[in-house]
Amino acid sequence: MSDFKLTYSTMFAPPEALHVRFEQALVDLREELGRDHGLFIAGQDVLTGQTLEKRSPIDRGWLLGRFQAAGEHEVDAAMNAAHEAFPAWRAMPWQRRVELMRRVARLIEERVYRIAAAVSLETGKNRMEALGEVQETAVFFDHYSDLMEQNQGYDHVLPNDPLEDFTSRNRSVLKPYGAWVVIAPYNFPFALAGGPVSAALVTGNTVVLKGASETPWAGRLLAECLRDAGIPDGVFNYLSGSGRGAGQALVDHPHTAGITFTGSYDVGMAIARAQLARPYPRPCIAEMGGKNAVLVSRHADLDRAALGIVRSAFGMQGQKCSALSRIYVEAPVADALIERLKAQIAAIRIGDPAAREHWMGPVSTRAAYDDYAAYSARLQQHGARLLAGGEQLKGAGYADGLYCAPTLAEAPLDHPLWTEEMFLPIVMLARVDSLEQAMREANASAYGLTAGFYGDAAETDWFFAHIEAGVTYANRPQGATTGAWPGYQPFGGWKGSGNTGKAIASFYYLPQYLREQSQTRVD
Repeated sequence: MSDFKLTYSTMFAPPEALHVRFEQALVDLREELGRDHGLFIAGQDVLTGQTLEKRSPIDRGWLLGRFQAAGEHEVDAAMNAAHEAFPAWRAMPWQRRVELMRRVARLIEERVYRIAAAVSLETGKNRMEALGEVQETAVFFDHYSDLMEQNQGYDHVLPNDPLEDFTSRNRSVLKPYGAWVVIAPYNFPFALAGGPVSAALVTGNTVVLKGASETPWAGRLLAECLRDAGIPDGVFNYLSGSGRGAGQALVDHPHTAGITFTGSYDVGMAIARAQLARPYPRPCIAEMGGKNAVLVSRHADLDRAALGIVRSAFGMQGQKCSALSRIYVEAPVADALIERLKAQIAAIRIGDPAAREHWMGPVSTRAAYDDYAAYSARLQQHGARLLAGGEQLKGAGYADGLYCAPTLAEAPLDHPLWTEEMFLPIVMLARVDSLEQAMREANASAYGLTAGFYGDAAETDWFFAHIEAGVTYANRPQGATTGAWPGYQPFGGWKGSGNTGKAIASFYYLPQYLREQSQTRVD
């Protein structure tokens, strides 16, 4: 495996040894199911007396563990711990913080199979998606350390003032804010916790992480990596609990110096607005939703397009903010593309995602499962028709889980679901008369996260020039709209998909966790 580099682009042809090690980790992990897990505050495990039972969406009879529900008391303790730890962590040389972040990365890599097995059981991801997420998290810790080194800790000497009688020395120094809150989503509970946590920590902020109530295990496993790497007590703290309870208390806490949130548009905008309404504004990085489109030209390689579309629409059961939701295909090739898509969908193997033979697993939550039924009904109204799927799977092998069939629907352009983020294994298709019409429809969305294109070289240049999205792909069989990896594709949205205009893992991401101080010293 030494020559194999796991990314979302390479995950489709892994070596056999990867499967062997994952399966052994799964066997070992199953022996630990049902245990109690504490919060992690000021270097200590904390029990609250209020627990969340986490059951697997693969089989609701599997109790993965009992996790503590944080209330206002635990939020206050975690924020106080982070606030008190901040002066010493900020004063630590940035080179030492980088050293500790790289130690976290190595521990994640050492535990990649065990953590990935837990992520698969907790979210319903297939083994390769789960392994990719955990490995990506290690890369985040390394990548942000690299950026700190490349920018010399964001401490830059500027020219002296042009004075004859004095030496006036100038510099720009970026400094951390304080106790930073990270609120992670359920679909990437390890990577979208670990990514912003690593960015906040390496830049000198302390952190309180709240994992999604649907996926508390991943955050706990991340906390153990940070603890075992030697991060000082109070510098990192982990809470699990509800958004309305623990989440809102974190947003409102007086020690909260900044927030990174990943989730829905409505919640993200409410958090961002709340930080602006403070006596002085606090930074908020809100990564929000997507309603991602692909444009398919009459000149496209339709086999490549069908493969990329299916991978992006149904990978992780469509529960990615980058998942493909809208297909606009030029009418002369629409029928040919539909036939290829139907064949690809029919070949998808669905079942326990930890098993090697299954590519699609269950949706992650009961709410998503119920939403799927409602959306499927609506996709048979207003002139729409189902071309594949549309059914909750309840037969043998599915009865105890939250399984839904991958769904393709053709709909008129005025159908209301073209504008709703469904976050499910559902993709809609419309025939268009031209690429110009396809572009107008793609850009009409309130979101602007990812977008894809299949066509010839000249059309591809035109696509990149006109599409309104932060992450764009052309002629990519690995995924029409998905598959960003740190160091290869920065990941961030335009319009309602993100509030900063800066992308995760880009050159410009870390300065968002810092504020600038101009220093002038006259000799």
